[in-house]
Amino acid sequence: MDSSDSASSASPSLIEVTLAILYREGRFLMQLRDDFPHIIYPGVWGFFGGHIEPGEGPDAGVRRELSEELGYIPPVLDLFFDQADERVHRYYYHGALTVPVSELELNEGQDLALCSVDDVLAGRKYSDKLNEERPLGAPHQKALKAFIESGLLPSAEA
Repeated sequence: MDSSDSASSASPSLIEVTLAILYREGRFLMQLRDDFPHIIYPGVWGFFGGHIEPGEGPDAGVRRELSEELGYIPPVLDLFFDQADERVHRYYYHGALTVPVSELELNEGQDLALCSVDDVLAGRKYSDKLNEERPLGAPHQKALKAFIESGLLPSAEA
């Protein structure tokens, strides 16, 4: 995956976002995004995370976003990779989900669930809350496939 310059040297017009790949028992925590047409990737499964605030670094941003969206911050979050195009610089972090899903607060999105490797490969996940299947966002699926192939998922998790 591409690695780009740090946040401090990013173009002022470049949108910066942080995203979290959180895993537990060989599965990945995903957020079913709201169906609002004004947001990017509405109605699909994606990562928890969001925009980095002005003056905030990616590390602080991912922790703030997880606290706001889930009421949870993993004890350890490491940068997996970062990637930029002409509009967006994305920072992908990874870490173990050390609490049961039932202890998380869904403060943004329609649903949350653990997504299996099979779900990732299929590009679809069923929402128990909506009683329907929804697609994984294309960049989220691509990042998860890269993460699975990276060998970073602890062997006990695989």
